[in-house]
Amino acid sequence: MEVETLEQHRWLQQLVGEWTMAGEGDMGPGQPPFKSQGTESVIALGDLWIVGEAVGNMPGGGDAQMRLTLGYDPAQQAFVGSWVGSMATHMWVYKGQLDAAKKVLTLDTEGPSMAGDGTNMRYQDVITLVDANTRTLHSQTLGADGQWTRFMTATYQRQ
Repeated sequence: MEVETLEQHRWLQQLVGEWTMAGEGDMGPGQPPFKSQGTESVIALGDLWIVGEAVGNMPGGGDAQMRLTLGYDPAQQAFVGSWVGSMATHMWVYKGQLDAAKKVLTLDTEGPSMAGDGTNMRYQDVITLVDANTRTLHSQTLGADGQWTRFMTATYQRQ
């Protein structure tokens, strides 16, 4: 099976490398934000996929391990992938699009409500390329009012 490497596949290759991360997350009303730090190693899996392995600190102490896969599926005309973390049992499955400027990749997914009420909610992880050595990631959830609310932001610097 021969597969053509597309512009979208080449876009993902910009994420390959060794990164340090500093982030901040919303811990809820009346709580101070959680500050996090970590590292991520992103490798190419051929020309079509990337795989990221990250380690970062957790609220309350201890480290978490995370794994990310991203590729582009021409049949779906979408970026596809997954994310898992050692702190959760849910596998986040992504389907997303790149903006017209080719700087922002928005990955849509669905998962358990942060309210812990057994319902699912829509989420987005948004990767923004700032420059060749800096990128950001923010996560947001769709509220009942139809508005996206950001609950986590991280900045990655190439080592």
